[in-house]
Amino acid sequence: MTATKLEPDVRRTAEATPPVRRSAVSPLSMAVLGAATLYFLLPIFWLVVAATKSTGDLTSTFGLWFADFHLVDNLRAVAEFQDGVFFRWLGNSALYSLGGATVGTLLAAMAGYALAKYEFRGRELTFSVILGGVLVPYTALAVPLFLLLAEGGLTNSVWSVLLPSMISPFGVYLARIYAAASVPGELLEAGRVDGASESRLFFTMALRLMAPALVTIFLFQFVAVWNNFLLPLVMLSSNDKYPVTLGLYTLNTQLTLVPELKAIIVTASLLSVLPLVIAFLCLQRFWRSGLAAGSVKA
Repeated sequence: MTATKLEPDVRRTAEATPPVRRSAVSPLSMAVLGAATLYFLLPIFWLVVAATKSTGDLTSTFGLWFADFHLVDNLRAVAEFQDGVFFRWLGNSALYSLGGATVGTLLAAMAGYALAKYEFRGRELTFSVILGGVLVPYTALAVPLFLLLAEGGLTNSVWSVLLPSMISPFGVYLARIYAAASVPGELLEAGRVDGASESRLFFTMALRLMAPALVTIFLFQFVAVWNNFLLPLVMLSSNDKYPVTLGLYTLNTQLTLVPELKAIIVTASLLSVLPLVIAFLCLQRFWRSGLAAGSVKA
């Protein structure tokens, strides 16, 4: 009886509900999206294919298809090259990226939270100056940073790469927008009435509410530091402190003298992008939600 009574109601509700209009995707849009996808994925596919070839096959076979499978031999050659110097470079990149992104995200969260939730003289001017830092090209800062760190005797050290990597003006911008929208002032006032200190309010409440934005900031900073080439080139002179980008560059400069390095360079290049792929796959859910929320709340 119940099912008999409900069926007409459900039918009437379905008839009263207007059909959802699906936005049509034009063929031109699909063509542009397809071309963009091909543009980004084709080099990756070439890299995967090339990493399975021997040095001879790299020049004598078609670049976009497989030949004899030599991936295991190439991986062994990368591991044995100069007593495993590639994995030292990979470890240095992980140190610079994880350290710089972690501390940079925390500093950006603290600065963005303070700019969003505290009233003080010069707040907007401070935010404008930080925002102006986003517009300054990184190449313009490399030499001044080198001179500053040279005064402190920090060049050719891990700190010469780590310290500049901990600063993210874009992270401060994103953190301020997200903190202003996602951390209610009433919640903070209630915490203060209950006797919570400002540091406790930030670390136990604000950080949790800002988590999606912090993941986005962390990913942006991690990728930027991992792919950074100019700063290590200016700061570092010791081979054992190189990140993977600078290490692969030094190998590439020797290619004309030692053509046998080609397979090692290609395979090492493939290995160097795997951490970025893993990071994006693991954090893409938080990254997309944080970026979308930040864009809407801006």
